[in-house]
Amino acid sequence: VQLQASGGGLVQPGDSLRLSCAASGGDLSYYAFGWSRQAPGKEREGIACIAGRGGNTGRGNTHYPDSVKGRFTISRDDAKNTVYLQMNSLKPEDTADYYCAAGAACGVEPHYWGQGTQVTVSS
Repeated sequence: VQLQASGGGLVQPGDSLRLSCAASGGDLSYYAFGWSRQAPGKEREGIACIAGRGGNTGRGNTHYPDSVKGRFTISRDDAKNTVYLQMNSLKPEDTADYYCAAGAACGVEPHYWGQGTQVTVSS
């Protein structure tokens, strides 16, 4: 599975941004897809995951940590082989490199990673 993330950029606090992850290779509906981020000097943080039909939580179920819950929404369009991350009410602390990933299920280490797309939230 190959993953290509895009959509990052420079935005102001309170703005919205949508990231896209184009996937190819294999039966993509099987996979869970997730987004992680890594800020300078910090550990990588998983911020969203959406289950595929191969997982045990139900295809389309979503998971978020408290840091982004209610502001970020992950979605998938299997017909377009694309996963999205809608980010609203962005804060400076959301500044990071964002990565998409694919794996067997949410909550386990992904098998596949895409390159990062940078998001900077600054006034």
